[in-house]
Amino acid sequence: MTSAFARSEADYNTLTPAAQDAFNQLMEQADTARSNTEYLPLMQALAGLADLPQGEIRKCGCSCWCPVIFDANADGAHVIEESKGYNLGRVQCPTCADRHLETA
Repeated sequence: MTSAFARSEADYNTLTPAAQDAFNQLMEQADTARSNTEYLPLMQALAGLADLPQGEIRKCGCSCWCPVIFDANADGAHVIEESKGYNLGRVQCPTCADRHLETA
């Protein structure tokens, strides 16, 4: 028997336009959530939209406009900019961080 591995990344561009709109709205709501009671269900919904395991879901925040959706706590992910009073900071996906590490 083989074990199935959970996906660790998704491509934003493969989401339908409606799913992209929902993803963007959920990210905005998560960015301004005032408590874990608000925040955690938004992260769960984002993970579901991207078909990823639950986690700190982000879209790659680097300047190359990478379409990767991933867990910000993934090995190799790189924080470009801390949250500064918001829940979400800018985080680079592991591939982009390896190829062209950015700073704020």
